[in-house]
Amino acid sequence: MSKTDQGGDMKKIQIINGPNLNLLGKREPAVYGKSDFEAYLERLRASFPEEEIRYFQSNCEGALIDKIHETGFTADGIILNAGGYTHTSVALRDAIKAIETPVIEVHISNVHAREAFRHQSMISAVCRGVIAGFGLDSYRLAVEAFILHHPS
Repeated sequence: MSKTDQGGDMKKIQIINGPNLNLLGKREPAVYGKSDFEAYLERLRASFPEEEIRYFQSNCEGALIDKIHETGFTADGIILNAGGYTHTSVALRDAIKAIETPVIEVHISNVHAREAFRHQSMISAVCRGVIAGFGLDSYRLAVEAFILHHPS
């Protein structure tokens, strides 16, 4: 029986992926893995059938900001992998700060074990938390964090 059958609320979790994450499975598989995100998303949704997990990806900073604004007052949580914008975008930081929905920053790789410019995040300080370095499982850990720390 699902939470909605029991009278509980289904969590609405929005995943937002930034630039170049549409190339997962093709781009640097030694760093990002061999699975594309759509295949992983099916497995993620199957692991959490009682949660509504929505997905959005864009290579454009403005589209990411629009999606944060669109879902930032209605979703129960946002999982954001801002890609390269993590290290450069004051605009994404401001968008996160302006909304009510908690955001978890995720990274597939351990950004602190990579190039020095990846060690700084413009968005971490305005996010609920950061999960990095667990491959695509970073997303699963973020979903679990929303379930554990924001019960219905």
